[in-house]
Amino acid sequence: METKPIKNDEDLRIALKRLEIIFQAHEGTLEANEMDALVTLIETYEHKHYPIRATNPVEAIKFRIE
Repeated sequence: METKPIKNDEDLRIALKRLEIIFQAHEGTLEANEMDALVTLIETYEHKHYPIRATNPVEAIKFRIE
């Protein structure tokens, strides 16, 4: 399969679906190389579009109490 940049959520969905198929590829195979590339592309896209921000400790405690 051709690996291409992830530019939107539809591309992300397709990449995740492909990653699910080849996730257990054996090291040194074409699928393993593709898996490494997909993981990098997915992480980059998610960090840019869905960042996980640090939580305020007080708010985290309040949330946990609830």
